[in-house]
Formats: sequence, C-alpha cells, structure tokens
Amino acid sequence: MRERRALPDAGTPTRRRRRYGDAAKPDGAVDVDGGVDAGVDVDGDVHDGVDGDGGAPEEAAAPRPSGGGASGPVLLDVRELKAGYGSLPVLHGVSFSVRQGETAVILGLNGAGKSTTVQNLCGARTPWEGRVEFEGKDVTRWSAQEAVKSGVVLVPEGRRVFPTLSVERNLLVGSWSQRSKKGWFEQQRERVFDYLPRLRERRNQDAGTLSGGEQQMLAIGRGLMANPKLLIIDEASLGLAPVIVKEIFRIVNELNDVGITVILVEQNIGALEVADLALVLQKGVVEAEVRGDDLRDSTRLREMLLG
Repeated sequence: MRERRALPDAGTPTRRRRRYGDAAKPDGAVDVDGGVDAGVDVDGDVHDGVDGDGGAPEEAAAPRPSGGGASGPVLLDVRELKAGYGSLPVLHGVSFSVRQGETAVILGLNGAGKSTTVQNLCGARTPWEGRVEFEGKDVTRWSAQEAVKSGVVLVPEGRRVFPTLSVERNLLVGSWSQRSKKGWFEQQRERVFDYLPRLRERRNQDAGTLSGGEQQMLAIGRGLMANPKLLIIDEASLGLAPVIVKEIFRIVNELNDVGITVILVEQNIGALEVADLALVLQKGVVEAEVRGDDLRDSTRLREMLLG
C-alpha cells in the first residue's frame, strides 16, 4: 500500500456474487448469456477514431502494488440498490463498498447498468429500493446539488464540456460549489494545471476546439474544481487513443495519492492497472468483486465479461 498524503483543502432474483481475493476462486468463469451490445474493448486496448493529440506522457501509470489498496474507513456503502427508468428495471440489487483512498473500477459491457449505478449514487437519479451511505450517512435520496456539496462529483460519459467557453471558464463553472471560499478558484486551478499541464497551455482556447483527449482531461479537471472526496468518472477511456488513456490512468494514481477516492466506470479492462477493487456488473447485478492478486489476472476477468 502506498503512503497517502493529506488531501489539500481543496424484481429479478439476485444471483450470488463471486468474490475473488478474499475467498477461493470458482472452477469456472461467469457466463455472459446475451442482452448486451457487441463491439466493446475488453482486451486492454481502446477504441479508435478520436483524435488524441494530447501528447505522450513520459511514463505510463504505474500498476497498483499486488495486494495493495486503501486501509481507511468505508467511504461509500451501497446495499441492495434497485433502480431503473420508468417501469423498466435496470439494477436488481447492487451491493458494494469503497474505502477512502481507493480506486474502484466498475467493469461491464454496454447495458450492464454501470452508468445507472453511478447516477443513483450522485443524486442524478433516485433509487427504487436499497440504501446508499456516504461517510456513514444515509444519502439514498439526496439531490445532485447535495451530493456535490458533500464531495461526490460525477464526470459524465461523453465529457459534456461547454464548447463555446474557454478552458479556464469551464474550470470556473466547475468551482461554483466552492465559490464562498476566498481564493479557491485560483488555488485549485493551479493544482488542476499541475495534474493536467496541457490545460494550462490551452487555458484561453474554446473547449469545443480541443481534441477528444483534451476534452476528457478538461472534464476531469472541471470535476476536480468542485473539491471532491469521491470522483466518479464515467467511461473515461471511451474512444481515446492508448497514450491518452495511460495519461488519464496516471492522473487517477495521483489523485489517490492525495486521498481522493475514485470510481472508474469502464469497458476497458486495462483500467485494472490502477484498481484496488474491481466490480464486474452483469445485467444489473454485481457478479464478482475482485481484489488483491486477482486484479492482475486479466484473462479471467476477460472471460467473465465475454463468457
């Protein structure tokens, strides 16, 4: 486990979950029997087609130490979460917990319920049943505004930057919840620029003119401006070149180093290199919870995703 520095002031039957790392492995892998879209990266690579000219990092993100992870208190606890859209159920009893300073990766194919899960954690949607606790408090039915004020920040799928605003103005929007703190914007902006130096170079450029990789970095930077305790990044690597994905994973490692807990929603199994915990989501159910040495067994996890 790495030493962590102080954070700057800144209706379907539930199937049994398989736990790896703290229990014996099953003989066979979980079977995926349809109900999801095809064409998803699960071999450690990422999708092509989006410009990723953010520049190569000097080093790739360092893999997590084997058996590593945070030993802090439970920050987020989710129990038997059920949710959906209209009368259509999507989640059928999702349960997991994330400790302070961990990076948790939620893996699953399209339609597994990954985005629905995190939207119900941060107040964007209200669960049908179940319980969500953050820092020991019941927050099951909190609003998105309450979530952000408490330190739970979602970087949504698709980046969703403000295209006609400059990079710096996008960051200013992200700092709105901290506006009462004198000098916060300037101080946190410089921290973000230190994490993401390309944003400093582009600070006066309209966000809509950035490459896909740069827009993803801006979306993460905007989330950091809200002073998160828990940063949730939905599909961080989708459509990005491998060099940009490695840079994003490097940033995640650095955020853990200063005590920020991160949840990555991913189809890219390469995200396991920065994970303390992996959750394999299948048809609205957590099929496996993986920790420790088993996080390095990408072959087994790939089989679990593809069957």
